[in-house]
Amino acid sequence: MSDSRSKIAFICLLVALVISGVVAIVLKWNRPPATVAATNANPLPLQPPAAKPIIPTLDKRPAAGDPETRMDDLGLGVVNVDPASLVARIGKALEAGDLDTATKLIGKQALDARSEERLRALAGMNGLKLRQPPVREVGELELNSLTRFALELDASEPGRDRIFLDLRRKDGKWSVEKLTLPPAPGEAIPRAVLVDALGISDAFLQAVLHQNFELAKEFADHATVSDAKIAGLCILFEEGNYRLRPEKPLRSLMNRPEAAGFLARVETTDGTAAAEFTLMLRQPPGGGNWRISEVNLDTLLADYAKRFAGGDIYFSPLVKNPKGGDTLVLYFDFDQDQLGDRTRRQLDIVAQILKTDVGKKLTLSGHTDSLGEASYNERLSLRRAAVVKDYLSNAGVAKSQIVTEARGMSEPRRPNITESGADNPEGRRVNRRTEIYLDF
Repeated sequence: MSDSRSKIAFICLLVALVISGVVAIVLKWNRPPATVAATNANPLPLQPPAAKPIIPTLDKRPAAGDPETRMDDLGLGVVNVDPASLVARIGKALEAGDLDTATKLIGKQALDARSEERLRALAGMNGLKLRQPPVREVGELELNSLTRFALELDASEPGRDRIFLDLRRKDGKWSVEKLTLPPAPGEAIPRAVLVDALGISDAFLQAVLHQNFELAKEFADHATVSDAKIAGLCILFEEGNYRLRPEKPLRSLMNRPEAAGFLARVETTDGTAAAEFTLMLRQPPGGGNWRISEVNLDTLLADYAKRFAGGDIYFSPLVKNPKGGDTLVLYFDFDQDQLGDRTRRQLDIVAQILKTDVGKKLTLSGHTDSLGEASYNERLSLRRAAVVKDYLSNAGVAKSQIVTEARGMSEPRRPNITESGADNPEGRRVNRRTEIYLDF
């Protein structure tokens, strides 16, 4: 009996040793190499092969804090995964005249033989010269999956000064899906190089940023977006010192065959304040050019009012007219009919609008608050309209294009007194104004 028990114990011990040995071998066999990043689907060798050198014109390793990195599929070395870094590397290669590296980074899916020939001609022997900063993010075509960047070319004719790259994200990696080169020498320069919804939105905003009202109008549907709305946006950008945000300036809200929408994200030039507004676009059924069909400035106006008028949203350069459309508004100090620096800058934009078409007319209506006699306020309101007319006339607008009206204190925008009958200084401040009705 004792011998049987001993045999059983020996057999169990032997089986246990065999099992533990097999487990150890399996674990060792399946253990991942220590050098493979968890986010990399294609394991890297411990050391890169000597036959595949790092891109000679670029840094061999990203700086500390750079986004996630991985080995490029083409064997070009360690490259950043985020789209801005990829575009920057393409720009550096083009600037250095390293066309081989640039074309490999762009990829064959975005670069056919003709485009490659054009790119080499554009870069020349010594490479491209880029502006600073050289890379500009245009915006999103599809939320978080398809985005557009521009390489800004220096010393190039306007309209021939950008290379556009559309990049798509797949399996966590960004690659160039489409390359758009500027018009070649001798080719006509279009109003917008790219005429999809994002291209029209960007061209519209660039025109507004540069106070080019006439060009901005080219991209708007005149039936739904008034001249006053575009002029008001020009004024807001100028007065509010706004610029498009460097990162995700245009975020895709929707993208349909005949309708698209973007959230335009702006900030002050010193970066201390940020705001946003929406652009909606439509494409005619069956094709045709995309047009800006709606500009919603509510949140941008609220930010402007907070910064310039202590949060008083009524103290706005753009208001709705009861008769329809939008009206530009200029404000005056108490019992004053003189223009300040701000109103002069605003009127310079209005003058540009009128000088583009001498057949257009605008109506100037002067207004006052309720303090003082009605007859005095009538004359004061007329002077406020007249001083605006004189400024526009001196700026080159024909007097025959301008109609003036004196409304006195008859049409307040806000109550001059509170419900309890007390004076309302904030309301009276908004009522001291001249309105410019631009809907022709």
